[in-house]
Formats: sequence, C-alpha cells, structure tokens
Amino acid sequence: MKALLITTALGASFLTACANSPTAATALDVAEMSATAQTMRATIDAGTVPVTQSIDLYEAMARALSNNLDHRVAMMELDLARRDFDLSRYDMLPRVVASGGYYSRSNQPGASSRSLLSGRQSLEPSTSTERDVWTADLAATWNILDFGLASIRSEQLGNEALIIEERRRKAIIQIMEDVHAAYYRALSAERLTAQLRSLEGDVRSAFDASRAQYQSRSTAPMPALSYQRELTDIRSEAQRLSRELKAARMELASLMGLSPDQQFSLSRADVLPRPGGLAMDYSAMIDTALANRPEVRETVYAQRIGDAEIKKAVLEALPGIEAFAGLNTSSNDFLFNQDWADYGVRASWNLMNVFTTGKRKKKAKARAELERQKGLAAAMAVMTQVGVARMQYESLMSEYETANSAASVQDEITSQIEAQFTARRASNQTLVRERMNAILANARRDRVHAELARASAHIYTALGYDPYTAELTGSEDIATMASSLRTLWTARVAAPGS
Repeated sequence: MKALLITTALGASFLTACANSPTAATALDVAEMSATAQTMRATIDAGTVPVTQSIDLYEAMARALSNNLDHRVAMMELDLARRDFDLSRYDMLPRVVASGGYYSRSNQPGASSRSLLSGRQSLEPSTSTERDVWTADLAATWNILDFGLASIRSEQLGNEALIIEERRRKAIIQIMEDVHAAYYRALSAERLTAQLRSLEGDVRSAFDASRAQYQSRSTAPMPALSYQRELTDIRSEAQRLSRELKAARMELASLMGLSPDQQFSLSRADVLPRPGGLAMDYSAMIDTALANRPEVRETVYAQRIGDAEIKKAVLEALPGIEAFAGLNTSSNDFLFNQDWADYGVRASWNLMNVFTTGKRKKKAKARAELERQKGLAAAMAVMTQVGVARMQYESLMSEYETANSAASVQDEITSQIEAQFTARRASNQTLVRERMNAILANARRDRVHAELARASAHIYTALGYDPYTAELTGSEDIATMASSLRTLWTARVAAPGS
C-alpha cells in the first residue's frame, strides 16, 4: 500500500511537470518602456551633485571623476574582477562536505547465501540493516594537483584584475583630456554667444534695409544684391559657429555626468591661461611613457597570464594525489560501530593528458610569445604617440601665438571701424563685416587655445600619468577633489611633462 502511494505521487509530479510549459517572453510595451526610461533618468539625476555656482576647469574635472557614467562602469568592472580574485583563493582550500540521508523500504531487507562449492544454501535469510536508517557524515578532501592549479588560476585572475585596473586608468585619463578641450570650447561659447546674437540681429536689420532699398529701386541692383549675399554669408557663418559652440556645452555636460538640459555657467577669465614650455626632453618622455602607460603595463600582465598557462599545461600532466578524512554516523543498530572515522590517500592519473601535454605546452608558449609581441607593438605605438604629442604641442604653441596676434589686430581694426562709423566715415556694411571678422578671429584663437589645452593634457596621457594624485579615490566631495586637482594641474600647465 505504501509503495502504491509513493508511485502515485511520483506519477502525479511527472504529469504536472510535463503540463507546466515555460511562458514565452513578451516584448516591452509602451507603458513599461516609458516607466523604465523615467526610472533611468531619475537615477541619473539623483546621482548628480547639484550645480550651485559657476564651474571652473578643476570642478569640471572633479565632476567628471565623480559623476561620469563611463568611469562608474569601469570602476564596477574593476570591483567585480577583484571579487573574482578574492573568491579564487578559496579554491585552494580543502573541500569540506557535510551530508546526511534517510533510507527506508516497505519490508525488511535481508539475504541468504549459497555455497559456491556445493550449491546449497549455507545461511538462512538474515538482515544486517534496519528498515529505516538515518546517516550523516562530514568529509574533508584535499587534492594537491587541484591546489596547484587553483593557485595558478588565482594568480591569473589577479593579473586580469590588474589589466582591468589599467583599462580604467586609460579611460579616466582620456576623460580628463576630453574635459580640458570641451571646457575651453564651452567657455568660448559663453564668451561669444552674446556677441553672435547681437551680430545676427545687426545682420538681419542690415539685410532687411538693403532688401527694401532694392525692391523700391532706390539703389543700384548689383551693389545691393552683392551686399545682401555678403550679409547672408556672414549670417550663415554666425549660425554655424553658434551650433558648434552649443555642441561644446553639451559635450562638457555629458563628461561631467550632467543631463543635456542641465543649466550651468562657467567661470570666465579675461585672459586665457597659456601653457608653458615642455619640461622634459624626448628621451626622458619615452622612458617615462614605457614605464607608466596603461597599454604597456597591460601587456606585461597579459604575459604573466601566458607564462602561467605554460605551468598549468605541465601540472595537468601529473598524477593527482588526494588526501581525505571523514567522520560518519548511522542509526543502523545492526552495526557494531555506529560512529567511525575514515581517512586515507588516493592517487589518480589521467593518462590521456600525458599524450596532449606537448601540444598544450606549445599552444601556451605560442600565446605567451604573442603577448610579448603585442607588448613590443604597444611600446612602439607609445613611442610614436609621445613623439606626435610633443610635436603637436609645440606646433599648437606657435599657432596660438599667431591666432592671438590676429585676434588682437582684428580687435583694433574693429575699434577703428566703429569710430569711423560713428563719424559717418564707414558704412554699416563694413562695420558688420569687421564685427564678424572680430568674432571669427576670437573664435579661432579660442579654438586653438582649446586644442592647446587638450595637447597639454595629452602630454600626460602620452606619459601615462594619472590625472589626479594618489590620495584621491573618487569618493570625496566635489570641492575636495577640485582643490586637489587645481594644485596638481596648475603646476602641470606651467611646465607640461613635469
């Protein structure tokens, strides 16, 4: 009867499992996607420190370090890799397994024996096991081969974590370089936006006046049309420049982790800071870059992982020796000793690994050699980048001097034309043209200055220097980080490469 009940229960469970088919996944509907989007936006806004004052370059860098979502992702990837490394060390410990069980049957277990010589039954049916038995055991095993392989794997995971750390360094170094360029382009936008708006109004008024004169035939057609064409070209140039400047603000907002519609203002300076001359010769820059660049350091860690693969290939060909010990207990009253301990040593050897060891070693050596060649390629690329960065910086220094002189001359020309226009010795057409030329000259100077600021920061990118001091972790408040960054980068701008 008991067996019938158990059979019936198992059959019902099987039929229920067969009838319960998996539910098909459904696409997101509009309401669900809208709710998800709102949640994402609220999460992004909640993680951003409110803007309460004008932002200078160092606060922009601090906000990028604290709020930039790409940097947060890199930090989380690094944290996950470190956790994998921490967990891997537990694989080197002995395995300790506790188990328990219950056994029962519908009748008494028993058996008889038969003589192999006479074929007669030599023992009447008997039992040595109760119908209901409880068992429990605690066993510890430790395999020396597994310990060696786990140790190597842990070492590899440690190097993988270091590789991810270098990738995080590379990402934040690039972000800081981008902040330098975007900040000064956005600062140029604030400096020139009001002038562009005023100029566009003057251009529109002059165009409407010229158009009215042309339509009324009160002026010669060709000079009027030529003037209107020139005004249209000026207006088109002003609109293009305004679009570029607005894009710079959005780029800076993105780097700082602010939403695109976030309102903020930048700290304006009457005189743009001019970076100084390089403080390190080319040979010293090469040596520094090869020691610090994330790409080169990453290949060194990859070579370590490749060398460890060779060790693994050798170890896997060896026999495994496993020591074990355990404590056992049973409720079976027929046992003479219901509690006992067992221990011993076992050896096992997968002989197939012996035949494949040579091929696996060759593969591991080929991988290690590949990583070494990648390291040489990375070193060569770094040396080239250092040379290019140095050349660009020196060239931009000369370009900035020229652009700054051109802007100063154009400002003086504009002042002269404004005085002549007031004295009615210059036309409105000339005044509008020179005002536009002044704006373009200042925009060109600001653009070159932004490129020079990026080139100055790129010197440190090429050298592999961290963009912040060692005491900063990224968890400090914005003001603390901005103060530390101001001290560091003020010295760097004065003498790039120092």
